[in-house]
This record gives sequence, C-alpha cells and structure tokens, in this order.
Amino acid sequence: MPLNDPELMRIVMDRKLNKKICRRCGAINPYRAIKCRRCKSYDLRPRKLRFGGKKIK
Repeated sequence: MPLNDPELMRIVMDRKLNKKICRRCGAINPYRAIKCRRCKSYDLRPRKLRFGGKKIK
C-alpha cells in the first residue's frame, strides 16, 4: 500500500526510521538516547534511512 499523504509519511518515518542502533549489541534505542538501554554503551549510530528497500531523500 503506497503512502501518498505527506503527513502520514512523516508519521511513519518518525515511528519507524528515527531510531538509534547500538553498535555493540544491536539494540534499538530512541533517537534522543545517549547510551544503550541494554548494554549501557555510548557507541550509538542513527538508523539508516531506508524504507521498503528504497532510500528516502
């Protein structure tokens, strides 16, 4: 189901793509996180902006 509504697309991106991933254990954390919730590491990276196999600009 394609998303044509820009407001709905923004909501989907906020819920699914705006996360941080821990480089040590792979846990998904909130985007504002400073350290990992599982292993307490500070080595976090933003999630790659890919949705459905296509890169979003």
